[in-house]
Amino acid sequence: MIQNAKPTTNGRVIALAVAGAFGGFLFGFDASVINGAVNAIQDEYALTATLTGLAVASALLGAAAGAYLGGRVGDRFGRIPVMLLGSIMFFVSSVGSGFAFSIYDLVLWRIVGGLGIGLASVVAPAYIAEISPRAMRGRLGSLQQLAITIGIFSALLSDALFANTAGGASEASLFGIDAWRWMFLACALPAAIYFVIAKILPESPRFLVLKGREQEARAVFLKVWPDGDVEREIRDIRASIQTDKLAQRAGSLRGKAFGLRPIVWIGILLSVFQQFVGINVIFFYSTTLWKAVGFEESSSLTISVFTGLTNIAVTFIAIALVDRIGRRPILMTGSMGMTLSLATMAIAFSQSVTVGGEISLPGAWGPIALVAANVFVVFFGASWGPVVWVLLGEMFPNTIRVKALGLAAAAQWIANFLVAVTFPPMAAVSLPLTYGMYALFAALSFVSVLTKIPETTGMSLDEANTLLPPKNAAKKAAKAAAAAAHADRVHAGV
Repeated sequence: MIQNAKPTTNGRVIALAVAGAFGGFLFGFDASVINGAVNAIQDEYALTATLTGLAVASALLGAAAGAYLGGRVGDRFGRIPVMLLGSIMFFVSSVGSGFAFSIYDLVLWRIVGGLGIGLASVVAPAYIAEISPRAMRGRLGSLQQLAITIGIFSALLSDALFANTAGGASEASLFGIDAWRWMFLACALPAAIYFVIAKILPESPRFLVLKGREQEARAVFLKVWPDGDVEREIRDIRASIQTDKLAQRAGSLRGKAFGLRPIVWIGILLSVFQQFVGINVIFFYSTTLWKAVGFEESSSLTISVFTGLTNIAVTFIAIALVDRIGRRPILMTGSMGMTLSLATMAIAFSQSVTVGGEISLPGAWGPIALVAANVFVVFFGASWGPVVWVLLGEMFPNTIRVKALGLAAAAQWIANFLVAVTFPPMAAVSLPLTYGMYALFAALSFVSVLTKIPETTGMSLDEANTLLPPKNAAKKAAKAAAAAAHADRVHAGV
């Protein structure tokens, strides 16, 4: 591919990336809408802490399955059909959850919505990466996380509006329907919009080349990259596919490292650490958490909305910097910030006391915990939130991109499920231990980036997916330098 001194594009590619990222909006909305409904659902069905965790996390089981299947469906039928299927599942889940008559069918509808979340979490970053020029791929790839954060904020805001106008999540709202049910029903509108958007988007040009539909791929490239070398782009994709076929690994994730290719394990590692720092505890349980330490329900919902707004704002930091300073520095800075803020939360909750059976943070510890939680969101939102999705969209070879991304996303949702379902019982035992554990994983995420994650900034997709992890790359460079020195000595007669 040709590199221009001043890479140019038109508004069409940006519009396509924004439209492709709309699945991320639904992803964030559907995953977080449960926040404002947790207490009402717990009271409605008289749930224990463990069953509450299961009800909240049930969507994540569906998300893991959706992500795994989405990779295979996306590679066989295309990125657009997966978007359409996901939008239908979102819609069905919204209506079903809103009119659920028992905890069992609520869990079922949440799982259906989770399938839609999983599909969106795979196809959106792959699609954006595949239609983006290299000079803008990091920024456009970050739109996925920006859309997720806007979806989270919108869900928290609608939760607060429904609950506060009705006088509580369990109170009757419009047409006599409980406010918590309207929280779920609100997702039906954006689900319908996503379906319309998916119907008008062009298919991914890389998928088209993979399926031998080069004329269609060429037409898409000419529209979205009018100043690019389209023919060279087509040749690069074709060569990448042929290279994988010659290596007898086209379309296969299998490798010698515990059954998978090393690059797939790196994607799984990124995904797991993104969730094991406990970010979704803030977005699933923040209303319950702040009520537990003395805030009223309305205040807790308002705090959650502010946290969601903060999450949106800091994502713009990553968008501005990801193509300038690189993926690795942003991730490592985020890891350090998350470690310190989570450790502060662990210390704050170690000072909690129980008054009348309720947890309370005395003196300044309540505000300290609140500030630390939002600082944690700032560092996550400016680093691991968006940058992981950028890397997952660009680090895998063309022939396995969606499959590998699907497996990595499935691992992410399983990790998310484990965090969501274990938080209520763990919090009941010890909040300091819980947040201390998240702080430990944040520290380990720094080590993983330092030793395992390659830098992909400024590279084409085909160059990015041939990189080695830093440690192996350093060894390879050292061997090359030693070989060159030996050749020089031989040439000099030494």
